[in-house]
Amino acid sequence: MLTQGISLRFHILPLILHKKQNKNGGNMKKKTCGLDVHKDTIFCAIYDGKDFSEVKVFSTLTDSIYSMGEYIQSEGVKEIALESTGIYWIAIWNILEDMGFNVMLVNPYLIKQMPGCKSDSKDARWIAKLLHKGLLRGSLVPDKKIRELRTYSRKYVKLQQRQTSVLQNMEHILEMCSIRITSYVSNISGKSIINVIRKIVEGETDPEVLIKEIHGRIIKKHTEATIKASLKGFILEHQRFSLELSLEEYDMLVRQSKECLDKMEELCYKEYRREMGLLLTIPGINRISAMIIIAETGADMRAFENSRKFNGWTGLRPRNDESAGKYKSTATTKGNRHLRAVLVQCAWAATRIKGSYFKDKYNHLAIRKSGKKALIAIARKLSSIIWNILYYGEEYDAGKHIIYDPYKLKAKISYHQREVRRLENLLQ
Repeated sequence: MLTQGISLRFHILPLILHKKQNKNGGNMKKKTCGLDVHKDTIFCAIYDGKDFSEVKVFSTLTDSIYSMGEYIQSEGVKEIALESTGIYWIAIWNILEDMGFNVMLVNPYLIKQMPGCKSDSKDARWIAKLLHKGLLRGSLVPDKKIRELRTYSRKYVKLQQRQTSVLQNMEHILEMCSIRITSYVSNISGKSIINVIRKIVEGETDPEVLIKEIHGRIIKKHTEATIKASLKGFILEHQRFSLELSLEEYDMLVRQSKECLDKMEELCYKEYRREMGLLLTIPGINRISAMIIIAETGADMRAFENSRKFNGWTGLRPRNDESAGKYKSTATTKGNRHLRAVLVQCAWAATRIKGSYFKDKYNHLAIRKSGKKALIAIARKLSSIIWNILYYGEEYDAGKHIIYDPYKLKAKISYHQREVRRLENLLQ
């Protein structure tokens, strides 16, 4: 009996060891890496579930980042987490991603250490430990094509903002020269104003000559005598010089904007033609805004569980700030400010379309809310429609997509049922 027990134990022991080896990946412990990123230094810590490695410090120079990647590879690490510190993480992310690592970007707000227990070395270890235990929630970082498109779109928006600033500067110079033509046009970036500025820069000051550059509709609306009077001014040489510099800057910004737009169109119509077509069916969304929406969202709504999550990510959903049954604040949350801006612009355009649902809804909301709050509500509705259209791959249909959120629909049904019961009680 003793011999049989010993023999049985020696037969079972290899099976137990084999199971443990398979469970641990063949006696290999899972290792994770945490990076605490700064402007000039990177603190690197590795955790195997039980012990931490020595925290190593690398510089943010390219060769040093590659050396850090090789060190992490030599330790058998596949998963890396790093904080989204300003723009310093971008170069590190690109290099480590190219080296084949599974990289996770984490919001520093979600992994703060307790006061009194914070240092750069401890931060790196804390990140590695949280990643090992699966307690980190990664930020949305789109693929390389979307990141490229996002670079073009954000640059385009910046250039447009700078164009507006330069146009306002040229308008101020004209006013200092006592030329008031900008008071009689609706758009200072129109051809009429730009052509007048070009003539002035070339040295022309005669109103009889300058009025030839003004569109006939403007002259007809305000009379020829008024327009001539607005074009007569007193221009000093230094004012002409300032106007010339501003005009050169404006021409450069227009050229760069066109180049960015061409890059965006080339990439969108090559890779995201279907998504572009779907977005263009929505009222208020034009070609440029559709490309910006694709750049900011990645055109893949599977990253968001539902339209409510997407609304929260854009920063258009009221914040959750309730205590003791009272709502302290219903202001919108912080989100993707680039996407939020374009959605508000699209919402404003949609409310200007005659006979559209958005125009009627806006007018209805503006009765009991301010115009700005009503516009944010329309932008939130528009973002929900965008999520549904891109998620299900269907064109916009007012009868199908203008639906209430399931939670709101349930609340409205409950409200009307209570009202019916109240009326029935009054009739009794």
